[in-house]
Amino acid sequence: MDRSAARVGPRMALPLSILDLAPVRHGQRPRDSFDASVALAQLAERSGYRRVWYAEHHNMPTIASSATSVLIAHVAAATSTIRLGAGGIMLPNHSPLVIAEQFGTLATLHPGRIDLGLGRAPGSDRNTMYALRRDAATADRFPQDVLELQAFLGDESRVPGVHAYPGRGTRVPLYVLGSSLFGAQLAAALGLPYAFASHFAPAALHEAVALYRREFQPSEQLAEPYVIAGVNVLAAETEAAAQEQFRRAKRARVRAFTRADVRLSDEQADAVLASAEGQGILEMVRYSAVGRPDDVRDYLERFAKQADADELIITLPAPDVEDRLRGAELVAAELAD
Repeated sequence: MDRSAARVGPRMALPLSILDLAPVRHGQRPRDSFDASVALAQLAERSGYRRVWYAEHHNMPTIASSATSVLIAHVAAATSTIRLGAGGIMLPNHSPLVIAEQFGTLATLHPGRIDLGLGRAPGSDRNTMYALRRDAATADRFPQDVLELQAFLGDESRVPGVHAYPGRGTRVPLYVLGSSLFGAQLAAALGLPYAFASHFAPAALHEAVALYRREFQPSEQLAEPYVIAGVNVLAAETEAAAQEQFRRAKRARVRAFTRADVRLSDEQADAVLASAEGQGILEMVRYSAVGRPDDVRDYLERFAKQADADELIITLPAPDVEDRLRGAELVAAELAD
């Protein structure tokens, strides 16, 4: 696996990447989110981050990355060296051939810069699954679909007489995403890098990583196991400012689980967080680095060791674009080698 993607900015002592959820705040337009994604990727490129990934979600008014490959293309055209990719494409929503063609196109336009993270979760509700023309049973085919996609991006198709054009021979690197032991087992068996979604589903992190490292089988893409772990980051010049961002981020998470026609006040959101139901939401952000840059650095270094991770991928849940950009900048400066 090539871990030496070109960078404009300084190399970081701890390999860091960014998961950009392309958030759309109340009263904003998706175009505002796309502009923010470009600004964040440009900052990441000059600051030494390894990669920026975008996640596939559907029917969520607060997230604008549903057409993931299109967003990657837009950001890639506005940057020059940083790796970009999907974190991830929910493969059961698509045919492997179509994804091979999309990411083969991206890799042809931006060689050496494109990653393809794959998940099997629906990324949507039941009605949205219907609108996607998805059969829930297709998740059972995920291992076979990963192999089929990998073959389309290689030289030998697993479907006689069918090849991905463009895509064939591009060998876009694949990553298995997960939050359970299933993904860890699959990534280990296929010899692929494994990215754990500990930024919102922390429960099985240590068990999954241990299983992955124990059962890993070398492959053409990867000789040794490689783990990426997710973590939330809210960094600011003062502890008070960072904690205020965290409070607002937790309220935003409560609102994301509320009906679109209901707008909770801050007091109502805080009441939910203080309830038994709210404890589940707070558990989702168990792994969060909050505070001044040096405190955030210390947390990330400890977390990387505890998670046995080779790389961390951070989310920046601060509600305001300016705070997300400043947080990413402060962390990069603190971790510059």
